[in-house]
Amino acid sequence: MGHPEIYPLVLTTKTQEIFNCRIDEDLTDEQPYKLIKKQDILTDFYNRAAVSDFHPVKKVIQNYPGDEILIVYDKDFKYGLNFYVIGTEEGKENYLNPPETPEEQEEHKEFKEHASEDTYLYKPPVSKPWVSLGSEIEIEEESVKGSTKQITYMISRKRREFGAPIKFSDQNASSVKDACIECIAYPDRNFVIKQLERDVGMQVVPQVKDTSTQTKWTYPKNATTQYYPREFLEEEKEILGQSKPLADFLNNMSISVEIALQQNEITNTFIDDWKCLAEEEGTFGDKTDTHLKEYQSFTDLHNLTEKMITCVSWHPDIYGLIVVSVAMRLSFEERVHFSGKLLLQPSLILFWSFSDPIHPQLMLESPEDIFCFKFCPSDPNIIAGGCINGQIVLWDITRHVDRIEHIKTGSSRSKKATLKPMFLLEPDINKEAMYIRHCAVSSIENGHKKVITDIHWLPNTFEINRMGSVFENRSGICCQLVTCSADCTVCFWDIRQQKTATPQPTEKKKEESIEIPSDIPPTFLHLDLSWKPLSKLKLSRGDTSLDHCSTRISLNEDYVLFRTQERVLSQNKVINAEGMNPYHNLESGLANILKPIEDFSTKFFVGTEEGEVLYADWKMERDSETGRLMTKKPVSLNSVHDGVVHTVQRSPFYKDIILTIGGWNVAIWKEGVMTGPLLQSSCAPKRFTSGHWSLTRPGVFYIGREDGCVDIWDLLEKTHEPAQSQNICITMITCIRPWNFSAKQQFIAIADYYGTLHILEIPWTLSHPSSNEVSSISYYFEREVKHLEYVEQRKKIREQEKKEMEQETEKKKVRKYQKGKEQLDAELKMDYESYLDLEKTVLINLGMIRVSDTRSFMEVV
Repeated sequence: MGHPEIYPLVLTTKTQEIFNCRIDEDLTDEQPYKLIKKQDILTDFYNRAAVSDFHPVKKVIQNYPGDEILIVYDKDFKYGLNFYVIGTEEGKENYLNPPETPEEQEEHKEFKEHASEDTYLYKPPVSKPWVSLGSEIEIEEESVKGSTKQITYMISRKRREFGAPIKFSDQNASSVKDACIECIAYPDRNFVIKQLERDVGMQVVPQVKDTSTQTKWTYPKNATTQYYPREFLEEEKEILGQSKPLADFLNNMSISVEIALQQNEITNTFIDDWKCLAEEEGTFGDKTDTHLKEYQSFTDLHNLTEKMITCVSWHPDIYGLIVVSVAMRLSFEERVHFSGKLLLQPSLILFWSFSDPIHPQLMLESPEDIFCFKFCPSDPNIIAGGCINGQIVLWDITRHVDRIEHIKTGSSRSKKATLKPMFLLEPDINKEAMYIRHCAVSSIENGHKKVITDIHWLPNTFEINRMGSVFENRSGICCQLVTCSADCTVCFWDIRQQKTATPQPTEKKKEESIEIPSDIPPTFLHLDLSWKPLSKLKLSRGDTSLDHCSTRISLNEDYVLFRTQERVLSQNKVINAEGMNPYHNLESGLANILKPIEDFSTKFFVGTEEGEVLYADWKMERDSETGRLMTKKPVSLNSVHDGVVHTVQRSPFYKDIILTIGGWNVAIWKEGVMTGPLLQSSCAPKRFTSGHWSLTRPGVFYIGREDGCVDIWDLLEKTHEPAQSQNICITMITCIRPWNFSAKQQFIAIADYYGTLHILEIPWTLSHPSSNEVSSISYYFEREVKHLEYVEQRKKIREQEKKEMEQETEKKKVRKYQKGKEQLDAELKMDYESYLDLEKTVLINLGMIRVSDTRSFMEVV
């Protein structure tokens, strides 16, 4: 207040040593200031960036007109901190040479002479800037806040029911059957809230107890022992030296002794082999550690406001580079309400480097938020992503690969390198983030109608046509993609230019070529805004008009992509050596003849929003009545999960083992066994949101939960519950991606709902498999398959027994019916005869016939 040129700041001991302004040594009460050169502070900005203590006044330092800046030690914390900077030349001169007012000094001396000692001298208060001591934090902590998320309900009612009369009535619950149901509470250990912390006050009194002990003491005695060597006599020595057995023994053993002496000279026999092995395999933690270690975290402080991470992928070619896609964390109603503001905010894919955890290396722009993306296996510079509006976006970063290839993490293409910790890497503060526009975007009219939830590149070994038939790949590179969306469709796309029946006019092509910006590569310009799916499958239900809303898919060839990383690196080296990228000449392979592939499995797994797992076929068939292409009915349908399926992934070790995660449980399937899952977990205390197989251990997989915890499953240890759970963050985990950096070091990337990417190091026990783990897990799966077969056999036996029991029951009913009918006929006959006798008696009483008449009643009539 009153001194705008003063800027308080905190200088740590390290900074004081750098600029020679140490308290009580360089700065004293007599001289509490120091002149520091402006260039030295700018050099400190370059070396330490945001870590520098002068970073809060960076703009003041840069705009300072002079060459030397005045730093003053604030001993009494007059301005709130231990130092302050004077940001103007005028303020520096006023401090070093304060102005003198002789008239005021003389008046003050005269007043002191006339005033008595008891006279109180009034000193007006000087206003000081408010300094926070943490009181607002305590007030914020003590304030009451809602811990649960508010739920919004929308209730509607028909207009004609407004004001309708309502009648209520009472009834006795005991008089009406099933009118009252009693719900008795029972303890459920799966949903017991554990109390982690509790404030308890107590007063204790230390217990004092006097004890004593006595040791048995013995009188010390001195004892000595004398010994001397036993030697042969001179005569015995001469006899032994001339003996033949001794000479033969020395001749036989001399060669062995010479070999042993040579081995002692070559190798050190006293070295500790186990200690050497431990030093070679020593990583971030020892072998007994089983917890994930926090290694680094990435947060974009400028572009990730109110955004979440939707997809994570490690760069397949450049080690130490990780890519994430971000999206606004808004509901559908909120997106509609803020649609105008969302158009002004960019939708990005960020490239992070271990050398700079704050500033991304590259930023890929997209027309809408990206929810999934994949690197092309043939060329990692080609990236495909799925948008929230149903469009597919393609990027080509070939021009910018040099920018991200030489990042400061050692050799980027060498697996033998070891990643350095974050504090040993120097960020390049002069490098600004580069925004890269997309090359092509699909047609919004012919693509998906809702958000794309999953995307995959088809391998370069095959391609498909409109019918879904499989052929050999004519181009030799990955040219087709498959996507699934919440609009109940699965689409196959081809990036090569397809033949059109109506060619476009040349004038229109010239106009379009003029409007192309210079910063967009011409790789996929033939697809921009006109890209249509090659084939579209609709996952419909056979018995109803509803469809299956797909969220994740897994093809049969996904297993191959886990093992193609080394092959991708070799292909990239060949491409760089030849100097010609095959994606710049995609039409060259279309002239080759299609060769069909026999005995190729066209079936794939699909996870839905309703928690169902489908096993469907992408091959189309023609309707016998209309002749149109139709999707085949799903081979099998299992409702296992009680929520949205977030993960459908094949094991990197077993081609036919699939992991599905959704709702509150997890399941493991075997392709070909459609009776049910091999493993189905019980309901978890929190909902699962993502998961991934381990890349090095076949029996380990990781599952993320909505409370920020990660469940680590180890099938060798436990099969009914996770082996351990670890808390990573305070919000929902959105994506999990492990990465095998080397044989000694393995990382896992975990993204959360608040836009932070956590990099953790996987311990030795979770990254190194045992010697027979592959065979043990395979035997476990085979045993579960036999168990399912046994259960199916028992079901068939029970059904057969049930049918036999039903048949026997029917036979008993028929026999009982026949017996009852016979009894009824006999009773009716007896009743009829009794009636006739009664009528005859009446006639006798009336005198119409005689008693001696032997005729029956019918004969009389």
